[in-house]
Amino acid sequence: MHLPYRAISAFHATARWRSLTKAAEELGVTPSAISQQVQFLETHLGTSLLTRRGRGIALTEAGERYFEMIDPGIERIATATRNMRGYNAVTVLTVRAAPTLATKCLLPALAGFLDDNPDLEVRIDATNEPTDFAREGVDVELRHGEGRWPGLFVDPVYEETVMPLCAPQLAPPGSLGAADLFGFRLIQSVKTLVQWPDWFRHAGIDMPSRVRRVLFDRSYMTIEAAADGMGIALESDLTTWRERRDGRLVCPMRDPLPLRMVSQWFVCPHQNLRHRKVQVFIAWAREVLSRQPGGGRRP
Repeated sequence: MHLPYRAISAFHATARWRSLTKAAEELGVTPSAISQQVQFLETHLGTSLLTRRGRGIALTEAGERYFEMIDPGIERIATATRNMRGYNAVTVLTVRAAPTLATKCLLPALAGFLDDNPDLEVRIDATNEPTDFAREGVDVELRHGEGRWPGLFVDPVYEETVMPLCAPQLAPPGSLGAADLFGFRLIQSVKTLVQWPDWFRHAGIDMPSRVRRVLFDRSYMTIEAAADGMGIALESDLTTWRERRDGRLVCPMRDPLPLRMVSQWFVCPHQNLRHRKVQVFIAWAREVLSRQPGGGRRP
């Protein structure tokens, strides 16, 4: 069934203003055109919608009822139309990052990025799953790993420092030697590139086959467990800068024997680098991560 949309719009404006003149001003036509459209709608419906009252107009009983039925729908259409008019002015940037990096590093500074780029709407997809760029709508990823992903743009974020960290009440700064760690519960994220056996080899010590351990599959859980005094964690200075700044985590080692490595990478298809939104995000993220207290260096 064909609906006379122009006529319905003319009647709705007239009924809302109770004036042909104001309805004409709103729709950018003449009062005569509004009157003709309303008459056409009355013929289409088979009933009178408007009546003259002195020098003005009023709604008939049928007109009042019809207006009440169509007004909510037309207001929803008007709202949707206003929203869509601005939709193309907003560019959506979808970033995938590991949950710990997203929570500990990106989120605290994200408001500044949004303020500086009001045309961007940002979606942070916090997951460890590598992006299938051919199938997923991700613009750029901050990926944890060794950096070997052929066919993609892969650029190191920053060189991190991995070291033992714990709550100060468990062991004060500079109070332990490497062998003393075996007397504590060792906390580890199973997905990090550097594990406790790697650090002990770096320290020149054989790790016993049996030690007290607790394992997590997310680094942010490792960080919180260490800050709560559960044991000593092996973590990056990049993702623990807030806890170290606030004194919740300290390095208890007399000789920290830090391990330096790159485990976070900007990853995306080469063609995505042509987009301004990707360029500004990479520049911003690199700058944010570099200025965090104790943060890494550009390799």
